[in-house]
Amino acid sequence: MVKLELLAPAKDLATARAAIDSGADAVYMGGPSLGARSAATNSLDDIRRAAEYAHLFGARLYMTMNTIVWEHELEEARRIALEATRAGVDALIVQDMAYTRLGLEGVELHSSTQMYNATPERVAFLGRAGFSRIVLERGLTADQMRELCRATDSEIEVFVHGAICVCGSGRCYMSRSLSHRSGNRGECSQPCRLRYDLVDGNGKIVRRGLHLLSVKDLDLSSHIGELIDMGAVSFKIEGRLKDEAYVRNITAHYSTLLDRAIAERKGYCRASRGHSVLDFTPTPAKTFTRSGGDYIFRGKRSGLASFDTPKAMGEPLGKVTKVGRGWFTLDSRKPVSAGDGICFVAEGELVGTNINSAEGERIFPNRMDKIVVGRELFRNFDKSFAATLATTRTRRMLRVELRLRVADNMATLTARSEERATVSTTLAGPFDEASKPEVALASIRSSLTKSGGSVFEVTDVDIEVAGPTPFIPTGALNSLRRTALEELQRVLEQSQPTKNIATEERDAAYPIKHLRGDHNVVNSLARAFYTDHGVEHIDEGYDLLPDLSGVEVMRTPYCLRREIGHCTKKGSGLKEPLHIVHGAESFRLRFDCKECQMYIIKE
Repeated sequence: MVKLELLAPAKDLATARAAIDSGADAVYMGGPSLGARSAATNSLDDIRRAAEYAHLFGARLYMTMNTIVWEHELEEARRIALEATRAGVDALIVQDMAYTRLGLEGVELHSSTQMYNATPERVAFLGRAGFSRIVLERGLTADQMRELCRATDSEIEVFVHGAICVCGSGRCYMSRSLSHRSGNRGECSQPCRLRYDLVDGNGKIVRRGLHLLSVKDLDLSSHIGELIDMGAVSFKIEGRLKDEAYVRNITAHYSTLLDRAIAERKGYCRASRGHSVLDFTPTPAKTFTRSGGDYIFRGKRSGLASFDTPKAMGEPLGKVTKVGRGWFTLDSRKPVSAGDGICFVAEGELVGTNINSAEGERIFPNRMDKIVVGRELFRNFDKSFAATLATTRTRRMLRVELRLRVADNMATLTARSEERATVSTTLAGPFDEASKPEVALASIRSSLTKSGGSVFEVTDVDIEVAGPTPFIPTGALNSLRRTALEELQRVLEQSQPTKNIATEERDAAYPIKHLRGDHNVVNSLARAFYTDHGVEHIDEGYDLLPDLSGVEVMRTPYCLRREIGHCTKKGSGLKEPLHIVHGAESFRLRFDCKECQMYIIKE
């Protein structure tokens, strides 16, 4: 049976628990340091508590240590990795090859998407180099993903939802070229979300003041079955900086989709145990979204960018049909209510306000400024949905069977979980004989069927009595049941999912003999790893360079020419070289039409 995993993000302990409750089979979160989201760190104590909660449901906890590691940080990286493993972390998600040389025997390593896992040769090598799981690059087509899945026996993890880095993951130095802040150190300043002018070779401004590199979010919700069929086993939601409401909503949505896909196929099951009880209907458009799509999953195309704004606009509400004194109407019948937030683009700027009231078809906003007939409006805050998420309880339940055996003045209660973990507890007699045996047995069954607000759902109660039916006080039965379930919970929390440790094959040859600076080798252990695997020359990593002028700071399958209708394959009148300009900063664009890639060079 192939186990499939829904992998959710968590910025903290509370969000990790919410993700598990909402149906995640695994959670990934940052540790004390060295994670690619410097604003999402957690203490090892919180990591331990999150791992215990995950393990209760047979789910796994992964810790992100996916930055490059400076030479002076190597010992710290080793210490944190080992302490995290002792705290219950099931695997480390890493970018720097130094982790293969830190003496982490018995630690499961996952190859972060930050390694730019985009070619069959690289994926095949990583599978032989000690990585049990490979997280694929996000900017891939379905055909490319399928080829990568065939290239290795290691587990394949794919992103299915959330923000897209327009660059090849881990190969972006644009932020670092403008300041000391590096995306490979978890401190990206997100220059791809800024406004730029597009300037042609004649100095003419072709596009002015647009978010030319800001792409829409990823949403592969309609492709889960296809991803399963191609061989992916882990389906990852982006968002370690997102709030708890987002994580609950999106995780619950994809959990439902994954269950549906599994029901349509033989030989698959979920990687964790238990089931989620939701008191809301998951709706992805109700929480943070940049109008998601499948990016280039179905092939490279236009329509990927969000030129007007890099911010979340939410769900489309409709177009304005009438305006009056302090009110407007829409061409849709979507209900709106007081407190909802709405936004729209006017004159190239994102404008927002909130709804004061709605009376019939008329909607009264806080401000009418720039709300005109024909304007398309979006709801970026649904007060009713947010209130539902805030006030409802999402529960993760474990089915349990109870068996009570009464003999020789001793009552023994055995609790058995879904995966046959078993505990027993006893209650000493003597017990009085029940005057009404049938009523006594019904009372025993009733007491044992209740789960007392725990994570357990009692699905079956078996009662076996040797001799006369005893009378056991309700309070004693409740205490017996509570003790058994608490002990079973402790056993499950301390259980360790099976690790998938890959062995490094020292004779595996890296597919490239000369590593340029974009491989970002910045410490002696990473250098030793590549040398051990046949690399002959290693340039200094770009993040070590004081100045990146003249360097290709980004590569991307997103093509600005294609996006604005000037693909060279279809004919274009634009004179090269093209530049994007933000203030005093200028970047030259280079186009590899054979590979359909765009490169950005810092001037």
